[in-house]
Amino acid sequence: MKTPNTLPLTVAWLALVVLTFLSLGFGEWFRSASWLPLLVAAVIWAKGTLVARGFIESHRAHPFIAWLLRGFVAFSVLALALTSFFPQHIARWTTIF
Repeated sequence: MKTPNTLPLTVAWLALVVLTFLSLGFGEWFRSASWLPLLVAAVIWAKGTLVARGFIESHRAHPFIAWLLRGFVAFSVLALALTSFFPQHIARWTTIF
């Protein structure tokens, strides 16, 4: 029986751990920087792309599913960035009452 190659998964997991520690460091080092939400959004985009490609294997999925996953990651990052820069406007647009 052939054993599966777990090296790509291990590398993806280690990259996620490194990005997590980097984001903690960025939050501590650049606490008052106005551009910190953009840096956090970039880290989240990288982590989302790693998860989609490494664990969900979006590169092997049907092109529609791959584009849907890319769109979800991009929308999440965009929503995070917009919410951090325009919290009152986003809250007003998304309230029920």
